[in-house]
Amino acid sequence: LLTYVTCPTMRYHPAVIAQKAATLGLLSGGRFTLGLGSGENLNEHVVGQGWPAVAVRQEMLEEAATIIRRLLDGERLTVQGDYFRVDQARLWDRPEQPVEIGIAVGGEEAVSRFAPLGDHLIATEPSAELVSGWKNARKGAGLPTSRAIGQIPICWGPDKQAAVDRAHELFRWFGGGWQVNADLPMPAGFEGASQFVRPEDVGSAIACGPDLDELAESLRPFWESGFTDVAVVQIGDESQDRFLDEIAPALLDKLRTAAPSDENLIRLASR
Repeated sequence: LLTYVTCPTMRYHPAVIAQKAATLGLLSGGRFTLGLGSGENLNEHVVGQGWPAVAVRQEMLEEAATIIRRLLDGERLTVQGDYFRVDQARLWDRPEQPVEIGIAVGGEEAVSRFAPLGDHLIATEPSAELVSGWKNARKGAGLPTSRAIGQIPICWGPDKQAAVDRAHELFRWFGGGWQVNADLPMPAGFEGASQFVRPEDVGSAIACGPDLDELAESLRPFWESGFTDVAVVQIGDESQDRFLDEIAPALLDKLRTAAPSDENLIRLASR
């Protein structure tokens, strides 16, 4: 179980996130991992605090993640930070094994900042440089090897063109990448940023249709880049039940066959 990802800096105070994470850790029997990221303007602007520059958002995330880590480790915490205050906070109910933290990163500077702080790497792009940089940063800090968790959209459907059209309708913004999408404040911004994206553009970027071999093959760049886990997002709601009941088991079998031998990936896929 993983949040992919939660922003702990504006709408939600890090102390509140820590409490919710500890509760989920208890309820899940220790299976929960807290995924953190610096957020998106679309979600965070609603509390009226503006939208800081990316450098400030990274500083806020670092401070918030440090607070969360200390609370999850059982500290009674009072902090007067640059961005957050905490007054005699303590998590009274925590899982025996502290909740692990994954942090979303997108570049070398973020890797250097967060690899010593988080337990696991989270990314949406299959970048071998991110994975190797994360590993090296953790090794340099004397920390153990961690998971590298990716995410990829697919659009299964019995008719390929219908699947492409559905992906174009619902997910054409995905091609903009986090650098663009994180700064857009309203749905109209996503509409405008993706107005010239054609169905064929989406079809070439996102695996669509009934061919399970093609869907499984779309994950290969993550494996080849050194990722240990991949979260697969099925686009659209109209076919979700059939996908989960009929298609997912067969797709998972193909993924297990095609993927490198890696316990983390297989375990995640089996849940």
